[in-house]
Amino acid sequence: MAATVRTILDHAETLLDAHAFADYCPIGLQVSGRAEHVDTIATSVSSTRDAFERAAAVGAQLLLVHHGLFWKGMSQVVDPIMRERLAVLIDHDITLAGYHLGLDAHPGIGNNALIADLLELTRVDVPFAVHGGRAIGVVGELPGDGLAPDRFRERVRSVLGGRDPLVLGADLERVRRVAVCSGGAAADVDEAAELGCDAFLTGEPREETDARARELGIMFLAGGHHATEVFGIRALGELLAREFDLRHEFLDADNPV
Repeated sequence: MAATVRTILDHAETLLDAHAFADYCPIGLQVSGRAEHVDTIATSVSSTRDAFERAAAVGAQLLLVHHGLFWKGMSQVVDPIMRERLAVLIDHDITLAGYHLGLDAHPGIGNNALIADLLELTRVDVPFAVHGGRAIGVVGELPGDGLAPDRFRERVRSVLGGRDPLVLGADLERVRRVAVCSGGAAADVDEAAELGCDAFLTGEPREETDARARELGIMFLAGGHHATEVFGIRALGELLAREFDLRHEFLDADNPV
């Protein structure tokens, strides 16, 4: 018998300790489909109509996303874009569930942990990018005396699947200690510098970031909000597929942001 939606979501929420985070969005179930049992799941970084249509095309009964449909403070009006998105889910009986900060922070399958491992960082046990009492980011060190900045940039590019990061801030001779916090964490550059990091990798900058990073003496790399957040949701889907004997499809998007 196929796994139930509730069993899968309960397992995901326990694994991610998802409700322990003071998050910006509803955690877990966001839209209910009629299917009780699941044999195919899909994962996507964001809740777009394209992702929903592709989930329907692969026959997914359950779609897991990092960026859900609903956020605190958003309009409660169902505008034409929201109506069309909901229509795809409802017409195809797809259940939608979202996992945000818990999926950034998880030490095994979180965005930041996976990026750090791919960068070959040895993690340092210091809290970084703390939100609501929980550390979201990761600090780690490269082996030996680290890498020249150009070599480190190439390593980041490789980890991001060939996407060139935007590099701002200070000109350094070597990069050894690195902070990682996926998505929109530009404001954490000060903390990264305070922790003695030579470089900080996140998704996107702010207007002030170049000057601020330069004055802090830290190399700032913006790898793309989307590109730095494919890792966790894909890993969650792969893990659930193994544990519940499901088919899994990761629905990537060509998102330049």
